[in-house]
Amino acid sequence: MVTKIAGLKLFIGLLLSLCLLPQIAQADATEDFHLLLDDHWEWNLKTNPLEATYLGDKRYNDRWPDLSLEALEKNNEQLKAYLKQLKAIDPSQLEGEDVISYKLFERQLSMEIEGFPFGWHFVPLNQRGGLQTENEQVEQLPFETVKDYENWLARMESFDVYADQTTALMQAGVDRGIVHSKVIMNRLPAQIRRQIVDEPEKSLFWKAFQTFPKDFTQEDREQLQARARKAIQTVIVPTFEEFEKFFLETYYPACFDEVGFKQIPNGQEFYAYRARLYTTTDLTPQEIHDIGLSEVRRIRQEMEAIMKEVEFEGSFGEFLEYLRTDPKFYYEDPNELFQAVEAVCKRIDPQLVKLFKTLPRMPYGVRPIPESIAPDTTAAYYMGPAADGTRAGNYYFNTYKPDQRPIYTIEALSLHEAVPGHHLQIALAMELDDIPAFRRLGGYTAFIEGWGLYSESLGSDLGLYQDPYSRFGQLTYEMWRAIRLVVDTGMHSLDWTRDDAIQLFVENTAKSRLDIENEVDRYIAWPGQALAYKIGELKIQELRKRAETQLGDNFDIRDFHEAVLSHGAVTLDVLEGQIENYIASKNK
Repeated sequence: MVTKIAGLKLFIGLLLSLCLLPQIAQADATEDFHLLLDDHWEWNLKTNPLEATYLGDKRYNDRWPDLSLEALEKNNEQLKAYLKQLKAIDPSQLEGEDVISYKLFERQLSMEIEGFPFGWHFVPLNQRGGLQTENEQVEQLPFETVKDYENWLARMESFDVYADQTTALMQAGVDRGIVHSKVIMNRLPAQIRRQIVDEPEKSLFWKAFQTFPKDFTQEDREQLQARARKAIQTVIVPTFEEFEKFFLETYYPACFDEVGFKQIPNGQEFYAYRARLYTTTDLTPQEIHDIGLSEVRRIRQEMEAIMKEVEFEGSFGEFLEYLRTDPKFYYEDPNELFQAVEAVCKRIDPQLVKLFKTLPRMPYGVRPIPESIAPDTTAAYYMGPAADGTRAGNYYFNTYKPDQRPIYTIEALSLHEAVPGHHLQIALAMELDDIPAFRRLGGYTAFIEGWGLYSESLGSDLGLYQDPYSRFGQLTYEMWRAIRLVVDTGMHSLDWTRDDAIQLFVENTAKSRLDIENEVDRYIAWPGQALAYKIGELKIQELRKRAETQLGDNFDIRDFHEAVLSHGAVTLDVLEGQIENYIASKNK
């Protein structure tokens, strides 16, 4: 009898074990996946200390990234090891957000590994940023304790090593024919020259030492300032003097006379990769080019309709010139321009509840773009908040040459860069607690910039675009992103020149010559990135129309926006799956 009972217990135990095997396997896969994501995230922050600083992680604020070729190759091997670990995890054992995370993480690793052999790391700077603008780190660093100041001083004191590594990469790029075009690099000598000063207090690196928290002792202040003076005199200025010599005598002469990726080794293949990277689609450069031409034609018709509405007598080209030159469309005073931008943001904020169920807790501010880079950068940009909540998001607006910053574009630009565009989307993603850090604090350009452009179309619902010129401003920015598809692919994959790109802008937008040239030069320096905006926006608009059609009276714009934003910035195929699930849930 005892033997029978023991046998029965053994049988039941075996049966229970077999039943529990799937749960055990699932738990193991989930744990392994989460450990892998955590390990990769910590490695990524340590490897990219400037990214950690941007995110508000203070642990690596005393160091620069290791840009030695040996370190970069080692990092690429580590990415391959992470991908191998990921492949060992069975995705069918994952559930919920982990299913999305697995797909996104696999794509991220695969794309990084695929891109490394093309050698774009040999081009570590451009006219929009790099070694010559690293003083701007103070915009992201905290300066609340003596340790915070010492961290920045540690970076200043080791700046020569960082510069030597940057120079070595650039020299390797020269040797391999992987360089930028002269037309954009000719902006750098003035940026480098600004860093070479005869008095430490004139240095752009001195900014952090102009003021201190009230609880700092006089001794602390004097010691920190003394270290800063020494670092500027013995490290920063001599480093830039040496770098200037290398740049003018070696690097710039080796840069291309023409524009486009087609000039570098495997350039066409690399540009096609960049198109896939930034759009998260398999669209070819030619397909993207054709989409852009189609959008330019459509938007042009809407712009011409507004020209008729305001009863302008003349050609479309004359109308654009009128918008570019009539003083009534511009401020003379940069402060007045900046106040107008702030006023628009204050008008938008209380209207957001009409379109969104969930708003971010993190606030945002409006700041002028630093004078040192304003002449060489675009009309505006956004800097996200720190992950630990110690720094708000910031919308930076360019007040340089206000007589070339049209008043009628302020609303569209603010919708894109602040709310409901970048700040709302990025801050909401950071506040999600059920997705891993690489999704909360990262994302995909097609989604992020696609959402920003889509947000511009929401202006009327938020009480903006009350006059035809503001509506023309919205179309101007939409046209701008459509033209991007044409000129980015044109210059890097087809046979377009920089002048061809500028001319298409001149013929179809009222943007100033300054803005147009800065934008075109941005596309030359950052191949493929500009493709993301319109491709992402078109997908979001397509999915909204699909939801409106299939749901009819059950469609709620606030629910749709919740479905778009509630998983963070994802690839466009993942987004489409999210909206299909949202539609299905509403149709039950």
